[in-house]
Amino acid sequence: MPAASTTLRTLAVSVIALLTVTGCQALDDAGRTMARSDIVNDLAARMDRALELTYSAEYQLPGGRSASFVQSQDPARSSYTWPGGKLTVTDEATTRCDTDGDRPVCTMEEPPAPNSKPSVVVFAEAELQGLVTPPMVMGRLTAAALDPDAVITERSSTVVGHHATCVDVRQNAESFTACVTGEGALGSFTGQLDGQPVELALSRFRDQVDGGAFDLPAGADVVDRRTEGT
Repeated sequence: MPAASTTLRTLAVSVIALLTVTGCQALDDAGRTMARSDIVNDLAARMDRALELTYSAEYQLPGGRSASFVQSQDPARSSYTWPGGKLTVTDEATTRCDTDGDRPVCTMEEPPAPNSKPSVVVFAEAELQGLVTPPMVMGRLTAAALDPDAVITERSSTVVGHHATCVDVRQNAESFTACVTGEGALGSFTGQLDGQPVELALSRFRDQVDGGAFDLPAGADVVDRRTEGT
């Protein structure tokens, strides 16, 4: 498996190792330690496997806004669309589009390294835009698992017809609730980012991707900054 696809699994391994070392001193008793590490490991493994899938996910945001994430394999491609922007990563280019103006403007740059997962690159950019991503959720959950004062509750649920595992985290820092579907897609998140309330909920999930999902917005002005671009 390419190194970039192990991001979430590495998080899980790290927290499990720390929980094993600190044990009772940090988390009251061995049973509670195992429960927390199991939760982190399970959700991280699901999200990690999801990097290998082809699927499209649409999300509802506050104020009637929406966002979407799509990825496909062979060739590996990913795209995240949000209010005001779109990022598409393929083996040909990394393309960032600003759609806030009267006419979209897209800038094409070099594609990521061959061993990089397009979805990981997309998630990193999405976080810079203040969007919720699976790696961000796993980072929060990992931090909570290492917080002896945090209360973590796991429950089963259903998100748009798909089985999901939800985790409620209550802590002195930033409490949050997140759900992950059985396929490994982020089902929902309610919490805060940089002190601001954030909410995201999966509204549609499909194990296929529309052919035009990776196209540039219609009528966009294109700036090609690739070395061999024209």
